[in-house]
Amino acid sequence: MAPYPHLGAIAAFALVQSVAAHEHHDDKIPEGEGVSPDPIDTTLWIHILIQVLAFGLIIRSRWHVPLQALGALLAILGYFLGHAHGGRQFAPNIHASFATILMLLLLIQVLFGIYLKLHLERGIHGRIRRYFVFSHGVIGKAMPVVSWVQMLFGGITALGFCRNDHLGQCLAHFIMGSAFIGYGIILTILLLVGQNWLRRTGRSQEFFDSLLIAAWGCVNTFTEHRWGGPWVKNDLQHTSMGIVWWCAGLLGLWLSRKRDGRPKRNLIPALVILITGWAMSAHPQGLMLSTHVHTVFGYTLMAAGAARVVEISFVVRDKETVGEWSGGGDEANSWQYLTPFLLYASGFLFMGATEEEMTLLSNAHVSHVSYILILYSISFLLFLFVAMLLNLYASHAWPLDRTAATKKATDAVGGANGAPRERANGHLERRMRDAEEFELEGLMSDDEDGGDEGMGMKQSQST
Repeated sequence: MAPYPHLGAIAAFALVQSVAAHEHHDDKIPEGEGVSPDPIDTTLWIHILIQVLAFGLIIRSRWHVPLQALGALLAILGYFLGHAHGGRQFAPNIHASFATILMLLLLIQVLFGIYLKLHLERGIHGRIRRYFVFSHGVIGKAMPVVSWVQMLFGGITALGFCRNDHLGQCLAHFIMGSAFIGYGIILTILLLVGQNWLRRTGRSQEFFDSLLIAAWGCVNTFTEHRWGGPWVKNDLQHTSMGIVWWCAGLLGLWLSRKRDGRPKRNLIPALVILITGWAMSAHPQGLMLSTHVHTVFGYTLMAAGAARVVEISFVVRDKETVGEWSGGGDEANSWQYLTPFLLYASGFLFMGATEEEMTLLSNAHVSHVSYILILYSISFLLFLFVAMLLNLYASHAWPLDRTAATKKATDAVGGANGAPRERANGHLERRMRDAEEFELEGLMSDDEDGGDEGMGMKQSQST
């Protein structure tokens, strides 16, 4: 039966304790470093590929059970390989610690899935089933986020980055970069499959954007500087940027509703993105490579904000969508895809601009042009992946009526003599309207000039 492939994953998970007892050797790690200079061996590369496949690419669809079973088995296999590698050695790190939490979530999710698949609905099962359904859904929605975090931890650990004095800067870059990417994904979801949900909330998109901007601005205001200590490096710029965010966020919240309570679009979140991009493009850096990358990051973020302004003002004209939304994103204008993509690119550019990354690339004589093109390429691939997942979801949530779609296409392009039918119908309607106006004008002039006699003559002529 469908749930039984999960049992292999559960049995394998029982061996995790023996693997956890495995100790990594760290005798080759230099003093003060996080990794040894040895290369990454084949086993560790296989571990990386399997975990990316299991947690990053295995998707939910109508084949939910077999795909989740396959993903769980691959994750268990990758977990073991991560403890069986040779080559590069690693000091104690967050990636290894977080792996246990991730695997525990996977185990709980598998157990919930098996229980729900058994369809036990009598007695106490009927009363507690809804809690299992809710918990299964929450963990399922959280898995993409925690998986993304663990993959970031893996990349950081593999290079030995973000330790000691570099930790604060790493946190700022990876959290903010991930936030830009997450914002782009949310905009893509709302654009393609989320308009019905947005209407049900009775709020505009900018209400939620402004709320998050205000909250994030408050966090930045009080965390970018150690209050009571001296102002160092870019503390003042980071803190002032946080102040701008919460001030603009409050204004965006106020402008997101009309006087009668209906949702209203506004440009404040887009302006915040644009201003943030301008500030980051002028961010002082220690390396020329870092200066170039931060400049392009700022310009990309400015382009995202400008594209959003154009979209709201001129493409959708303060409406939620271009036309009547049908569930599958059919009415999305091509311009509306630009802002999410630029946010993806901004996120990758910012995550790839830490001090340690810039030093590594500068020492390897990698040009900023090559590096930025690679980051843009990754952004294109992520956008493709998100669009494919949303299209897969929409195809099952709102299946297309092929007959209606074919008729609509035929009506649009199948006019006489190869002319578009809509244009031909419009021309015919225009001629009929002109004829009706001419007849009405004649009746009105007869009434004014001839009175009752004219009306009698007209009636005799008509008979």
